[in-house]
Amino acid sequence: MEMCGWRQVRRIPLRNIFLCPPFARSLATTSPNPNTYDAIIVGGGHNGLVSAAYLAKNGLRPLVLERRPVIGGAAVTEEIYPGYRVSRASYLLSLLRPHIISDLDLHRHGLKIHTRHTSSFTPLRDGRYLLLGMNSEENKLEISKFSTKDAEAYDAYEKWLETFAKGIEALLDAPPADLKEIMQGGASSLPKAWKAAKPFYEMSRAMGIKNLPEFYELLTAPASKLLGRWFESEPLMSTLGTDAVIGAWMSPSTPGSSYVLLHHVMGGVNGIKGAWGVVEGGMGAVSESIARAAKEAGADIRTSAPVERILVSEAEGKAVGVRLRNGEEIRAPIVLSNATPKVTFLDLLPENALPHEFLNQVRSISYASGTTKINVALDALPSFSCLPNDPSNPDRPLPHHQGTIHLGCESIADLDAAYKDAQAGYPSKLPLIEMTIPSALDQTLTPEGKHVATMFIQYAPYEWFACPEKGEKRKKEFAKQVFQVVEAYAPGFTQSILAADVLTPPDLERVFGVTGGNIFHGALTLDQLYWARPTVGASGYKTPVKNLFLCGSGAHPGGGVTGSPGRNAALLVLESAV
Repeated sequence: MEMCGWRQVRRIPLRNIFLCPPFARSLATTSPNPNTYDAIIVGGGHNGLVSAAYLAKNGLRPLVLERRPVIGGAAVTEEIYPGYRVSRASYLLSLLRPHIISDLDLHRHGLKIHTRHTSSFTPLRDGRYLLLGMNSEENKLEISKFSTKDAEAYDAYEKWLETFAKGIEALLDAPPADLKEIMQGGASSLPKAWKAAKPFYEMSRAMGIKNLPEFYELLTAPASKLLGRWFESEPLMSTLGTDAVIGAWMSPSTPGSSYVLLHHVMGGVNGIKGAWGVVEGGMGAVSESIARAAKEAGADIRTSAPVERILVSEAEGKAVGVRLRNGEEIRAPIVLSNATPKVTFLDLLPENALPHEFLNQVRSISYASGTTKINVALDALPSFSCLPNDPSNPDRPLPHHQGTIHLGCESIADLDAAYKDAQAGYPSKLPLIEMTIPSALDQTLTPEGKHVATMFIQYAPYEWFACPEKGEKRKKEFAKQVFQVVEAYAPGFTQSILAADVLTPPDLERVFGVTGGNIFHGALTLDQLYWARPTVGASGYKTPVKNLFLCGSGAHPGGGVTGSPGRNAALLVLESAV
């Protein structure tokens, strides 16, 4: 142990952390006042909890304030029917950065991940199906049912994407540099300029400089264009095409949709690159493990504590604490917000705290979303016409139950048509459905022999369900429409439903605080990435309000359960000087 100011700071092997920085010394407090902390984190989602854990492990005393009675934000497990628990919002794990798992020792704190060896199952209305997994030879056999050319190309396609995913990783773990500050600093900014350039150097080296033109095309092209270059069979292209649009207000034919493909290969679980997993106990177990690490290090976490206002000193123009909805004020020299940029800047800050130009930038952020999440408790395991359950044991999950099940999207044309419906202002006539059955791998979620399923559905426009007079009726009608699509592939599904939890975009906004129902805290489009995420005025976690930082998915590198925004923001706090 070493003394750092008045507080002992543990020497732990965390990347890029100055364990005894001047800022940490200036922040560490010995005040006995329970309403005074070194840092306050607004929002107890997984990123906010990650920030708290890193700050606490470096000797600060952070407080996490969560408005809901349960921590986790969108990474939460909740009961929807007696004995049936679901990952109510986010539902699979792959992108959580491995060094965060290691740094916070999350496995010791209860994180257990079941690897999915089946990645996707696409049943077709004509009785055929496509089943893909971790075995290359089995994948070739499956794809060759539709195209021998595609079967030979598939491994090369996966390696091609992995090349760029390796490069992107270099950008995930550091804040975007403040180019304006560097340009104005002259020679004194050379160290900062190198720090800004280093991730791009590492990215170029990882993917190969010769591949940079292809990388540019991958960032900007429609997914349909690139997939069409590699493949010819519609079931394969549409299965991969859903990865390009999931959670996004775009179709595979929209320029820039190819970028989202990278998100599905840049992660991994249990040491298997590109694999996705089901967390035992649901996604809430991820948040709980991070919370245990944070509390063990000295962080405080309060639930049912909605923040009404971020307090700003008028004299100094810096954040000094928060006021809760019940009137309680809590002070800290640093505030981190895990809320969306809209909530942070437009709802929680005083009107005069931000420059007019910056407010206009914030108001222009796109939160377009057409996503509905439906969670169901099931009395029986779905049995698909093209691949029925074992008649001797119909409730025993088979390999195809363990992957992501793609329904209503048998061709790129299906996906384009679904998106065009939403652009016209109403839900897709044939919605894209990604269904998972987590109980096929995690039996702790349900009574023995029973199951839960989660459905991620597109497209369902926010405005369609936001109508006060018709919203609830439309929600029921849309859920019925979705169930009928599933029923067409798995007869008896509708009859097996014990309870349904339907979350349209307005519901996702109301329950989880995600503006517009956008699961990424802002669209993952090129105009809202890296230096422009969430805006060009606050792309490096710092904000125009001194000592106020963003630590949620609205900041770089964006959405998904990565933990990167929370970690990066915490490191910046520890490295900064007031």
